Amino acid sequence: MTRRPDAPAPSQPAAPPLAATLAYDPQRDAAPRVTARGRGAIAEEILRRADEAGVPRVHSEALAAALVRMDIDMQIPPELYLAVAEILAWVARLDEEAAR
Repeated sequence: MTRRPDAPAPSQPAAPPLAATLAYDPQRDAAPRVTARGRGAIAEEILRRADEAGVPRVHSEALAAALVRMDIDMQIPPELYLAVAEILAWVARLDEEAAR
């Protein structure tokens, strides 16, 4: 069966949302830790709570996909250090700007 050239392309089902939260205490942790993660309804709840708490969000499907495969309280692996360091630096700048 062929599709007419003017017919819309079939749509792909939307992938379920992914979300993860991190914490980093340099006095305690060698690397940031996953504090929550989930997909679908759990991800939506994580995002809702983050919005309510005024927590800034970063959209990175690749990073979220890696983080949701990790266990809670697990430190991120070295291959994620750069991506997470960039996010932590961005959050630090937001905190500095808010303090002014």
